[in-house]
Amino acid sequence: MEIKTVGFIGLGLIGGSIAKALLKTDPSIQIYAHAFHKETLEEAYEEGVIQNKDFIPLENFGSFDLVFLCSPVKVNIDYLKQLKPYLKPTCILTDVGSVKGDIHKAVSDLGLEDHFIGGHPMTGSEKIGFHNASADLLENAYYIITSEGFKDEGILQDFYELIQSLGAIPLRLSCKEHDFATAAISHFPHIMSAALVNLVKNNETKDQTLKTIAAGGFKDITRISSSSPVMWQNICLENKEEILTLISLYKNQLSDFESAVMDSDEKRLLELFSEAKDYRDSLPLKKTGVLPVSFELYCDLKDETGGIAKIATLLASENLSIKNIGIVNNREYEAGVLHIEMASKEDLQKAKDLLQKNSYGVHTVD
Repeated sequence: MEIKTVGFIGLGLIGGSIAKALLKTDPSIQIYAHAFHKETLEEAYEEGVIQNKDFIPLENFGSFDLVFLCSPVKVNIDYLKQLKPYLKPTCILTDVGSVKGDIHKAVSDLGLEDHFIGGHPMTGSEKIGFHNASADLLENAYYIITSEGFKDEGILQDFYELIQSLGAIPLRLSCKEHDFATAAISHFPHIMSAALVNLVKNNETKDQTLKTIAAGGFKDITRISSSSPVMWQNICLENKEEILTLISLYKNQLSDFESAVMDSDEKRLLELFSEAKDYRDSLPLKKTGVLPVSFELYCDLKDETGGIAKIATLLASENLSIKNIGIVNNREYEAGVLHIEMASKEDLQKAKDLLQKNSYGVHTVD
């Protein structure tokens, strides 16, 4: 598969990052884009990422070698229908959606199996938009490839190697495997997190005691509830079948805990918590997964006036930017008084080394 021209329909965080990674790998590639806002095109053009600074006819995309559909799943399906009349025989279409079943069904209904390879880069950020895109966003992130109906193994291998060249780790799955896996490790956890937050909110005391002491474990497991409600509304509707399966399975797990607690079954409780610990401890936590990654540490705060300012100044002296900082008042499950979140893994390591060098106790988060 020879790639000289690439089109992007949607040029936000993911689309923009893939475009930048492509150019970093091969600066000779010509990239064109369609975005919802002209300002996005102008910004990408000024950065030298794309060739057009204004909207171009959609039919032009059918003449490109490769087209990335980087909009929500339902929007991507609409673009498939619009692109179909203009596709040259060798044009390959791909997407970046986190649900694969619906779009592959649409591809089959439209007779586009010879053109479409599904894709899902399992990475992201709480920041959105092209201005936050980075050529390194895909680095060491799993990139799921789904290829139902696509028969040319040579082109599939070329696409696999292209994704690999961008720094990602390609992994081929069926649509069913993909949608169940992402429901289990991403979609359902967001539902569970939102449900837990709403449970606490709906049982809050008049003096806001629950909010006051919420920290540590509670804030960690509910962090993802701050994601876009509209995005997760759409995902739940798109991956409805697999999410309902996970909800049913989770109810069974809760019933196991309920029975063990109700019966004061010490042995079963120990088994349930031990099974969870063993499996969680076996996870390859250093890989970039589908959930947002945070780079944080806990630091022992010295009992002195201006202690926080001293740490902030120390980090600033080495040009280390603090993303978030705060005192942990509820440390029942956490070590360290001061919680510090950095912008990157590299900054986190530098901050850790610098603080330890200056005799601060530092505790990192696995």
